Amino acid sequence: MGTRTVVIGSTVGLHARPAAKFTQAAAAAAVPVRISLGTGEPVDASSMLAVMTLGAGQGAEVTLHADGDGSDAVLDALADLLASDLDAA
Repeated sequence: MGTRTVVIGSTVGLHARPAAKFTQAAAAAAVPVRISLGTGEPVDASSMLAVMTLGAGQGAEVTLHADGDGSDAVLDALADLLASDLDAA
């Protein structure tokens, strides 16, 4: 299983619009992706409710988990997305 650890770059964390953008990208990925906050249990990264329930604020460290063909590229792209300022217009 591949993983990527990334620091949330959005000024509002994974809340509302940034979470929606991230979950849409995760849902469109070719492989199932999960996300965890700290040492917490990974949740479905394509689920808006599950991602918002993590309560990941700006600067929080999250880990992405995926397995399968193309998972490295998917993880890299999603990690880049999370590190960016997702709430910017």
